[in-house]
Amino acid sequence: RRIDIWGLLRLDPVLTSLLIAASLLGLIALYSASGADLTMTLKQASSFALGFGVMLVLARITPSSYAYVSPWFYGLGVILLVAVALIGEVRMGAQRWIDIPGVTSVQPSEFLKLAMPMMAAWYLSTRPIPIRFRDLVVCVVMILVPVGLIAEQPDLGTSILVFMSGFFVLFFAGLSWRLIGSMAALAAAAAPIAWNFLHDYQRRRVITLFDPESDPLGNGWNIIQSKTAIGSGGLSGKGWLDGTQSHLHFLPEGHTDFIIAAFSEEFGFIGVIVLLTLYLAILIRAIQIATNAQTSYGRLLAGAITMSFFFYVFVNAGMVSGILPVVGVPLPFISYGGTAIITLMSGFGVLMSIQAHRKLMG
Repeated sequence: RRIDIWGLLRLDPVLTSLLIAASLLGLIALYSASGADLTMTLKQASSFALGFGVMLVLARITPSSYAYVSPWFYGLGVILLVAVALIGEVRMGAQRWIDIPGVTSVQPSEFLKLAMPMMAAWYLSTRPIPIRFRDLVVCVVMILVPVGLIAEQPDLGTSILVFMSGFFVLFFAGLSWRLIGSMAALAAAAAPIAWNFLHDYQRRRVITLFDPESDPLGNGWNIIQSKTAIGSGGLSGKGWLDGTQSHLHFLPEGHTDFIIAAFSEEFGFIGVIVLLTLYLAILIRAIQIATNAQTSYGRLLAGAITMSFFFYVFVNAGMVSGILPVVGVPLPFISYGGTAIITLMSGFGVLMSIQAHRKLMG
């Protein structure tokens, strides 16, 4: 009798294969962008292994269990964010971590990337769709509480990601385009007021976006060098391990936030197209899973996780190419960083659960 390995593991074969391909491509890119740093690459590989392990575990948990723990998970995340504000550890001018003596440091804001859409999906899954104004107000408050706490740390990039993860749930719950337009207009009108609450470095990033050459050796350095790296790659690139901008340290953060610039320099336009095609394939499969989900909670959560992944790619590519401000958003599977990988794979683990248990229920 033929054994269904994928069914036993509760994994979707198409999505899993795509994630493995993206992970391998990320390790190849990181090894070069880090200056052939084998230790860093192996550490990233161990993070991928741990991330896939987490995905395996989460794929076996039923979506109904996720719905049950959603408010508790969200509540714990908010409590930890408050703890960060009160007793958090300060690093490089930011108060984002809670130090657990003798164990490790925890960054609670990472939890909210998944807890936020889980909570919003849980709340709206039992409400009428399209969303009513009363429920919209409750969800907006629910979103703005953690977003405000994260922005205060300050961590603008993560606060935007958490906000969007909640917004995508509202969107899939039937938020009308008229309301979306009104919210956008309100945000635009409030921009001059919000400007006064930004930190100095955040204001400089916005100014640099429009005129990086105004401070080429200071705030504009990252964007200028990033564009230089992308342009010098041409059609086919300089070749793996042959990039100059990152290897000669002209490109800051070449192995983290700006790694797509280093990737573009070495693999060129063709390499970037291959990477974006891989991302597109992941998105298409994730959208199929969200569409086929059998419960309202599953559809809302899967849709939000999928669009959040798209948003990560869009924001990172946009800031590296100079069309968006630099907000410190890593490129999925490619940028160095263990916490981001585990958070990302946790989201895909939930997607696997929604897909696997749909089959079991069917």
